[in-house]
Amino acid sequence: MKKLMVVAIVGVLAMSGVMACAGGAPEGPKKLRFALIPKSLDIPVFDYARIGGERAAAELGVEVIYRGPDKADELKQKEILESFITQKVDGIAISVLNAEFLTSTIDRAVEAGIPVVTWDSDAPKSKRLAFYGVDDFESGLLMGEETAKMMDGKGTVAFITSLGANNLQRRMDGAKESLAKYPGISIVETYDIKEDSTRCQELIATGTNRYPDLGAWISVGGWPVFSANALEPVPSTTKFVSFDTVEAALSLLRAGKVQVLLGQKYFGWGGESIRLLHGIINGNVPANPIIDSGVDVVTLENVDAYEAAWKATVGGQ
Repeated sequence: MKKLMVVAIVGVLAMSGVMACAGGAPEGPKKLRFALIPKSLDIPVFDYARIGGERAAAELGVEVIYRGPDKADELKQKEILESFITQKVDGIAISVLNAEFLTSTIDRAVEAGIPVVTWDSDAPKSKRLAFYGVDDFESGLLMGEETAKMMDGKGTVAFITSLGANNLQRRMDGAKESLAKYPGISIVETYDIKEDSTRCQELIATGTNRYPDLGAWISVGGWPVFSANALEPVPSTTKFVSFDTVEAALSLLRAGKVQVLLGQKYFGWGGESIRLLHGIINGNVPANPIIDSGVDVVTLENVDAYEAAWKATVGGQ
């Protein structure tokens, strides 16, 4: 009796399979799902990465899931990364808040068969397969040279950074190397704003009070130029060099509050990262894992041309 029952069940399952095959069209290939993780959702430039990622996803016929911590939070970013590993997405692209803290989790994703690429901020000691972004050390060298030139090789400088991020540290290293060539320039203080624009504004006010004759500020991230308010306390005699070229930053440049801005390939952060992951899934691992996006140096002389090109790119969304 048991033998007959087993045979009957097998027969029913086999018939069900035949009916399923006959009753409907075969399923197509599964749509690839890629995760795009910014440092935080409240940093304006990362929204352009989202747009770039969504554009690339539409072109390639894949799905992109954009998710990050509401504010810069290493633990939250790690939790989000771990959740995508659990979901078994097909690939992950991440701007890393703290390289040392996230390296082991990135390695775990790769070991689980999920390719990981980094953008904007790298984790160079991890098993990530590629990085897309500016050459941060070279960008820092540029910032230092531009600052020293405006200061005629003498005066005091304060830095603004957010400690822990590999990209920001490399920029600061480059800027310090440039400034070291000028014995008349001294660095008086480095402010850690913890990826917080409000804290940045407070520390700029503190630094301006403490060093009223400060020669220049160098900000290796764009926090001071995300709005018009942060630079209000800075006197006209103090030069300001900053990363990032959002609309508010260009207005500050035209108003003389900032003298030099460094722009990044914001749409490429998302777009090129999704294309990299799609290529890796299809067997095209980049021979050189470091993809230098290039950096834009924007001053009063070229700001109009830069803004026109920027608006043309934004218009593509």
